[in-house]
Amino acid sequence: MMVMKRRTILKTGLVGFSALLSPALPAVAKAPSLLDPKLLAKAKAALETYDTSITHKDVIGIADYALHSAKTRFHLVDLMNGRTTSLLVAHGKGSDKKHTGWLQQFSNIPGSEASSGGSYRTAEAYVGKHGRSRRLNGLEPSNDLAYQRAIVIHGAWYVDNKMVSKHGKIGRSQGCFAFSETDLNQVLQRLGSGRLLYADKG
Repeated sequence: MMVMKRRTILKTGLVGFSALLSPALPAVAKAPSLLDPKLLAKAKAALETYDTSITHKDVIGIADYALHSAKTRFHLVDLMNGRTTSLLVAHGKGSDKKHTGWLQQFSNIPGSEASSGGSYRTAEAYVGKHGRSRRLNGLEPSNDLAYQRAIVIHGAWYVDNKMVSKHGKIGRSQGCFAFSETDLNQVLQRLGSGRLLYADKG
């Protein structure tokens, strides 16, 4: 009995002494990025495909419409330093007719009020019925009517965290990339004219 007690004491003492020499590091919680690496790779491939159309290649925008509208599914990716800023973004009514928060389908048809997938080139900024906005040129058959359909970047009252907290989702646009008024300024600035915006459903 005495031997076992002495062994237990020695063992406990050694563990305690070891802990003093190598104190446990505090656990650091790191939120996982919602940016899908495969989607990023597709956006980078699009950047190469439309190289002559995209004037500035420092920052790209990626809308991951495979995610629910309550998620920060729009990513501003700085290709110079690898940093990503993720924001809320709305999809079109025609892509989610029952307002589930999930994009069901893309459409390029005028009047559909649906979102369109594919590669876009950001165009000129202007002030319209939604305030400060930026036009978009669709670069693919899936979105080549974007300019004609007035699919643009703009701010919207129905896109913010309060809407998510209250309804579990944000509102829908008429096919535009609608952001919260708080986030709009940085989107308009960082995605200035001549940059790539890529939208996909994963």
